[in-house]
Amino acid sequence: MADHIAVRTLPLTGFHGGSSAVRLEAAAPAERISLRVRAEDVAALSGPLGIDLPVKPKTSSSDNGRTALWLGPDEWLVIAEGGSDVGNSLMQAAKNSGALHSAADVSHRNTAILVSGQGAAAAINAGCPQDLSLKAFPVGACSRTVLGKVEIVLLRTAEEAFRVEVWRSFSDYAFGLLAEGAQDAAV
Repeated sequence: MADHIAVRTLPLTGFHGGSSAVRLEAAAPAERISLRVRAEDVAALSGPLGIDLPVKPKTSSSDNGRTALWLGPDEWLVIAEGGSDVGNSLMQAAKNSGALHSAADVSHRNTAILVSGQGAAAAINAGCPQDLSLKAFPVGACSRTVLGKVEIVLLRTAEEAFRVEVWRSFSDYAFGLLAEGAQDAAV
């Protein structure tokens, strides 16, 4: 019998950086669920989840410490910061709602980088073609896009703040690219 329990470390533990115009930091641990559900069953799952799943492209909704990001006509990423228990909410939804859905826990696949400051959009645009003007990408907007050579999910959390969700295996690369963009944004 083993006396040692393995503890997973966060991929960006201790990472921080930026410039005079941009702050980069690893986001706190979070639970993440990749959710697929038909349009007619969205309402049946929203209640048990404790958050309304957005149905409009490039939008998100936040409530009860959870954020739901619309990624496609039948696809969402649900993020719960620290201590929330999305998994049990989804299990309860499956039992009580009768809605046909698919939910996969991607908590350990993803990690997030928080990018903030007056040069945040410019730092991200150093490797991302997304139009990040407030008119095109307002607070609460989200999309699946690319940063350099990796896929990310991008969420604007405030006028000068973003959450960059990235697969943990690409997190060093994404952080490095954002750090270079942050330096450029300060010039």
